Amino acid sequence: MNLFSRMPSWVGHHVAAIRVVIVLTLVLGLAYPLAMTALAQVPGLHDNAQGRRTLIGQSFLDKKGNPIPSYFQTRPSNAGSGYDASASAAGNLGPESTVDVLPVKGQPDSGKQSLLTQVCARSKAVGELEHVDGSRPYCTADGVGAVLGVFRDGGTTGRATRVVSLDQACPAKPFLAAYEGVTVECAKPGTDYGEAVVTPVRGSAPAHPKVPADAVTASGSGLDPQISPAYAELQTPRIARERGISEAAVRDLVEQHTSGRGLGVLGEPAVNVVELNAALDHIHPVPAKGA
Repeated sequence: MNLFSRMPSWVGHHVAAIRVVIVLTLVLGLAYPLAMTALAQVPGLHDNAQGRRTLIGQSFLDKKGNPIPSYFQTRPSNAGSGYDASASAAGNLGPESTVDVLPVKGQPDSGKQSLLTQVCARSKAVGELEHVDGSRPYCTADGVGAVLGVFRDGGTTGRATRVVSLDQACPAKPFLAAYEGVTVECAKPGTDYGEAVVTPVRGSAPAHPKVPADAVTASGSGLDPQISPAYAELQTPRIARERGISEAAVRDLVEQHTSGRGLGVLGEPAVNVVELNAALDHIHPVPAKGA
C-alpha cells in the first residue's frame, strides 16, 4: 500500500489540484509564451511582434474639424470624438440602417444619421477634397441616402399613393421629381413615416466609386492607423501639390510605409498613415507661406 492510498480523500483531491496547477503553469506560463515568441520571429510577423512606435491612428484635422490638405487623411473613427484610445468602439450600424432620424428644428441633438447617409456624406466630402467624383450607389447628390418612403393603397403592395424622400429634410429638393407617377415630397422632421415601404434607389453612380470603401467606413476598433493603398493613391496628387514635390516622391514614401499581407496570404496590404505623415514632415516639410 503506497502513501497516497493511506491519505484521507480530501488530501488526495488537493494533491491532484496542485498537480494540475503545476502542469498548467508550465504549459501556459512557460511553454506557450516561448512558442509564441518563436513564432513571432517568422518573416512577415517579426516587425509587428516586436512592437511599433505608433500603435493607433490619429486625426489630421484643423481646429474646425476640416482635413489639413498637406496630410494624408485616415479613415473615419467611431472611437469617442475620433481615435480616442479610451473609447474604442464601432458604430454598430448595419446594412439595413438607411433611414435617418431627422433633427427637429431647435433640437439639433434629436437627429441621428443612418449608416447610409454617413457613407454618402463622407464620400461627397472626400470627392470634393480630392477633386474626383464622390458619387456612390444609393446616395443623393447632396450626400444623404437616396431612400424613398412609398405609401401604397394595399399597405405593402398596390398602387403608390404618396412618396417621401426620407433622408432629405424640407425644404430640400427631393432627388427624384416623381416615382411611379407620384410627386416625391421632402421629409418633415418629427413626422412618422412608419407605414411607408422603405425603397432605396440606386441611381446612376458607377458600380466602382472613385472613393474607396475605407475612406467612408470606420474600422471595428476606431483606432486603426492604416488605409488602403487605393485611398493613399487617391490622396497622392493633393499631397504632392500641397508640399511642392512630385507625385513620384510621394508614391515612393507611400510604398515604404505599406505593409504586405501577413505570411503572404493573410489580410490586405495597408498604409500606415501616422508614420507616413511623420515621414513627410521629416523629409518633405510643408513650404513656408510666401517661400
